[in-house]
Amino acid sequence: MIDEEGQPLGILNVREALNIAQEKGLDLIEVAPTAQPPVCRIMDYGKYKYEQGKKDREQHKRQKQQEIKALKMRPVTAEHDFQVRVRHAQEFLEKGDKVKIIIQFKAREITHPEIGRKLLDKMIEATNDFAVVEKPPAFEGKMMTVLLNPKS
Repeated sequence: MIDEEGQPLGILNVREALNIAQEKGLDLIEVAPTAQPPVCRIMDYGKYKYEQGKKDREQHKRQKQQEIKALKMRPVTAEHDFQVRVRHAQEFLEKGDKVKIIIQFKAREITHPEIGRKLLDKMIEATNDFAVVEKPPAFEGKMMTVLLNPKS
């Protein structure tokens, strides 16, 4: 058995340990049930649970959620607009987010998927310094998409 300050009290039977804990107004907690003999500790269980929750919340705050940012273009996107999309992709990737580039086809544009594929290849080439292709270009309905991951 271990007291509230971390000092060992020796081997006691359960009733004696409970009486000591009740005299001090604390709880008797079993910390190592598989040990021979089992190890118990005297502590304030409510305070312990509160401290654990506080640590968990603090740890959760420090984690960065990775988002997927989408950039849409069409096969007829002009060069300047393309360069703006490249800059946006670079910003998102530097922040640690994934970027999904979407080429959206309308009407008869779908009959020339090679134009969209060239645009995606050009985007992959432009972001090659700070991105890795996670999912290669693929058709999804009337859209062609590629997923970029930031380089670590």
